[in-house]
Amino acid sequence: MHFGVLGSGIIGLTTALELQKEFPTARVSVIADRFNEDTVSYVAAGIFRPGTSFMGPTQEITQKWMTDAFNYWDELRRSKEAPLAGVCQLSSGYIYSRTSPSIVRNHFIEKLLPVYRRATEEELKLCHGGWKYGSFFTTCLTESRLFLPFATKKFLENGGEVVRQHVKNFFEVPQNFDVLLNCTGMGAKELCSDQHLVPIRGQVLKVRAPWVKTAFYGDYDTYVLPGFETVTLGGCRQFDSYNTEWCKYDSMAIRERCYDLLPSLRKAEIVRECVGLRPHRSVVRVEPELITNPEGRRLKIVHNYGHGGYGVTTAPGTAKYAVGLVRDLLAGNSKL
Repeated sequence: MHFGVLGSGIIGLTTALELQKEFPTARVSVIADRFNEDTVSYVAAGIFRPGTSFMGPTQEITQKWMTDAFNYWDELRRSKEAPLAGVCQLSSGYIYSRTSPSIVRNHFIEKLLPVYRRATEEELKLCHGGWKYGSFFTTCLTESRLFLPFATKKFLENGGEVVRQHVKNFFEVPQNFDVLLNCTGMGAKELCSDQHLVPIRGQVLKVRAPWVKTAFYGDYDTYVLPGFETVTLGGCRQFDSYNTEWCKYDSMAIRERCYDLLPSLRKAEIVRECVGLRPHRSVVRVEPELITNPEGRRLKIVHNYGHGGYGVTTAPGTAKYAVGLVRDLLAGNSKL
């Protein structure tokens, strides 16, 4: 048995590791032309907090993805590998809003996280802004800068192989795989001619502020998220923008909003500024497909892409689901 995984971001690597777990005697190859710091996953803040609009094929399946993903990160957090994997507990986080109490609610995680409760009047005053509504939560944090090389090393130690190749067509893959898993993120737009996949441009600043231990979310996509070595300040969500260049105006707006939220950040050293295109799909695509080329060659494919800005959060959950679809394909139980 030989499986191919297209893509080496967080979706591809968690999928490859899940394949090795479920099919321990199989060969697994990761095929990609970008690795680690060249992937969008690398700059993600990595806090387990999915957006309420995130959607799979059904509400039930989406909630299962969330549950499986959180359990994966939480189990890894409790293990001795946690420091190497870059996974820890974020003991305190706040979501604030001046607009509506519904903004600070999250149906995916209110019963899933260790703590998710309404913020007190005193807690609403922790940050500047005259906040009317708020929630407090405890969650997991994954530093992709550490997790990606950790996952790659684990994959290789398990007998996996990495092939550096840019794939423009599924039939360009170098070998005949029993099943090919498509985890190419924005690459799937061209690869699958998927017009439902659009980029949501994001820009963040990484600053050195070791005194910040709490995550804060405010209105207008404002957030301050502590990591292992830096704090992420954001952000912006520019729909259908392909601009990968740093924008000084976005940077100014982010700094102004974050400094207003937490004035002590004004003295923080800016380490770097990052731009990424989040691969957004209104319904995340995790499904099987059977394709045939003009010569009659057939390929069994399981797609796993379109996670938007919640790839790190949901990757282990959709990986587990995708590998379940692989199992169904091989057993002949697929609905194809």
